[in-house]
Amino acid sequence: MTESGSRLTYLQALAALEARGRFGVRLGLGRTRALLRDLGHPERTVRGALIAGTNGKGSVLALAGSALQAAGYRVATTPKPHLVSYRERIQIDGQPIEPDDFARLVDRVLEAADRVAPRFGEPTEFELLTAVVFARFAEARPDVALVEVGLGGRLDATHAWDGGVAVVTNVDLDHMDRLGDTIGQIAREKAAIIERGDLAVTGARGDGLAVIRRRARRMAVPLTEVVDPRLLGWDRDGIEVDLARMGPTRIGLRGRHQAANAAVADATLDALEVAGIASVPEAARRAGYAVAVWPGRLDLLAVRDRDVLLDGAHNPAGAAALAVALDDLRPFLAEGSLTLVTAAMADKDVDGVVVALAGATALQGATVIATSLDLPRAMTAEELAARWRTLGASGTLTAIAESDPTVAIERALERPGPVVVAGSLYLVGMIRGYLVGEQP
Repeated sequence: MTESGSRLTYLQALAALEARGRFGVRLGLGRTRALLRDLGHPERTVRGALIAGTNGKGSVLALAGSALQAAGYRVATTPKPHLVSYRERIQIDGQPIEPDDFARLVDRVLEAADRVAPRFGEPTEFELLTAVVFARFAEARPDVALVEVGLGGRLDATHAWDGGVAVVTNVDLDHMDRLGDTIGQIAREKAAIIERGDLAVTGARGDGLAVIRRRARRMAVPLTEVVDPRLLGWDRDGIEVDLARMGPTRIGLRGRHQAANAAVADATLDALEVAGIASVPEAARRAGYAVAVWPGRLDLLAVRDRDVLLDGAHNPAGAAALAVALDDLRPFLAEGSLTLVTAAMADKDVDGVVVALAGATALQGATVIATSLDLPRAMTAEELAARWRTLGASGTLTAIAESDPTVAIERALERPGPVVVAGSLYLVGMIRGYLVGEQP
């Protein structure tokens, strides 16, 4: 027994949780609901917003959470995936759960899993994590929770919780093997988080919006459809947008795509107020939006007097947003040709990512160092480099392979000019931890 009262140390708890990865991804709510029921329904102790969407979930969570904190609320958040430490997935006021608390709660949830498994089957890693999340929230008693959906929405483990506000940031093609191969099918999976009694917010367009509208009408739920605000400008450290009712507003996240996310975050705060969960005045919103941070997403670091920009960009929509951001940020970065360090999961739309990202004018004449990760789904460095040679910017790029990510980033830092790390959040987390000296 450790000092925390757990039979497990933090590393043992982490290993035990990740060992459940052998059960894969099995969508469905039965096992999660059974776990939460066995734990005494900790999910019922907190209200807030459940946030789904193809892109922008984390940005909306970061912006809304920062504003809520500026207003004096204790805010629980579940950013995912983690970049360096698994503990990042459970945060109170931006602080990851302590290792001892994590170990104790994993121990408790594993005991519950043993009890529910004979009837409902073995819970997956993410289902166990979801139970740990709400068990922690029940102990910490935050004022409001912002919970990011893991995959889709309808059958995602987080959907066992209904916080009162349902948010769908947008709908694009991603996880097509599980969610469907059309925008409409994917939208139905995400829109299902809208339940009777909720307030709903969306920034979706087109076919995705039509599906979300139908779901809201069927559930008799008021739906706020967010219009993209006018982008007023940008610099090295953020953007300025013209938000409804607030006028010119500083956003501390980089990339013009954050204008849409800021509007969704602002509408989410409005919904939380109407639902009687939290009230965030304009001054707190301005203060929170200006200082919001979202590590690993257009995250600019100064490393050995070099500009290093990190961004996940793991699907075509994310890669297209990064391409635009690179062109916007290029005048504010150091001189010299860019070097891109990139990795990809083989089950992603790698060609779509390459084509979208290679469209950045800032990458003309760049060197691409393709690398790989020690994961079953990872594409090899050689294959990824070949994709870049075939699809990347009509021969204006040089693509080379380096299988070791740390060697790849060191080779990039030896070259003149800014460095961009993108294509996989797993890669971004590894490189970020390596550069800032954080241990995974």
